[in-house]
Amino acid sequence: MLASPAYDVALILDKGQRDTQEDAISARVFDSASAGYVVIADGMGGHDAGEIASELVISAWCDLMDAQLGGPEPVEGDLLDALPIAAMQANTAVGDHGDEHRVKLGSTLLGILMLEQRVFWISIGDSPLYLFRDDRLTQINEDHSMAPAIDAKVAEGTLSSEEARAHPDRNQLTSVIMGGEIRQVDCPEKALNLVASDLLVLGSDGLQFLSDPEIEGLLRVHAQSPARDIADTLLQALKSKNDPGQDNIAIAVVKPAGT
Repeated sequence: MLASPAYDVALILDKGQRDTQEDAISARVFDSASAGYVVIADGMGGHDAGEIASELVISAWCDLMDAQLGGPEPVEGDLLDALPIAAMQANTAVGDHGDEHRVKLGSTLLGILMLEQRVFWISIGDSPLYLFRDDRLTQINEDHSMAPAIDAKVAEGTLSSEEARAHPDRNQLTSVIMGGEIRQVDCPEKALNLVASDLLVLGSDGLQFLSDPEIEGLLRVHAQSPARDIADTLLQALKSKNDPGQDNIAIAVVKPAGT
């Protein structure tokens, strides 16, 4: 857990039911700048390769953001430019490693930059970024997978909810960090302005073994708890399902100061 005058941040990493851990997560708060970041990467490519991919993404992000935020007078414009630059550097690192070792590997990226009570983000892939506000949960970043298109068929009446959840293409990514072209990047210029009662929840797709209504219900009960307790509540809810297919789990909970 990270605590500062501006933020209460908690991180959790768990293997779920998998043999290896291919998720990676990191966070840092810079009190002098009232700023900080959280970053999650969900690697893919099988044993070793997925783990390497996610660590390369985390390393590229942290190296750049630490240099920007740790400077004597961070410039906001430079910080915002660092979001896509970090993604490009991560993409290059993953691609170079794959070429050098002749392996195919890739990773998602979800990173947020917190500047006082404003939040900017960049995401590539399907790692969700949730805002819990006024007792309602909303995913505020884009889902770069086939899931939205499949769920649209439910709305059209051509698929049932059960068929959509079990669809074999549901988790197929439409954008990913692999060293080549990144087809979709979600990086809005406009900040999300947090209020004191807000919660942010970031996760790898392993968190989504809980449905959005389940996450929302848990947050309604535990919203006043410290971030570490909220993160642990989400993890224990996943574990209680005892799903044999449970993917790796990475969870971050961010509370603004005053909650």
